[in-house]
Amino acid sequence: QVQLVESGGELVQAGGSLRLSCVASGSAFTRYVMGWFRQAPRKEREFVAAISWSGASTAYGDSVKGRFTISRDDAKNAVYLQMNNLKPEDTAVYYCAADNRPFIDRRVAISSEYDYWGQGTQVTVSS
Repeated sequence: QVQLVESGGELVQAGGSLRLSCVASGSAFTRYVMGWFRQAPRKEREFVAAISWSGASTAYGDSVKGRFTISRDDAKNAVYLQMNNLKPEDTAVYYCAADNRPFIDRRVAISSEYDYWGQGTQVTVSS
């Protein structure tokens, strides 16, 4: 069982930066693919980024490539999402998720493949 708690969401102006954090409790954090998803009002949940257990492999959604960076610190049981050059369309609730497999594959962007979810943190980007 893994519990995930996100933090770092806030109101920021367009062009600004934020770093989201997700801290995991429970066992075997290092065996999980960790991902970030987001959901805006009246929209489906969207894949943002994922990182393999080793940190060697990452994947990003097309809308955030080149602006967002995912990283993990296994000593702190944490995964981070650095978001730069934020745009109003990045406004959403951001969720951290854990998938009980070590490697990234073609399922990485499918939210139903993830086993554990955090409660979400709100990011609002003003124009």
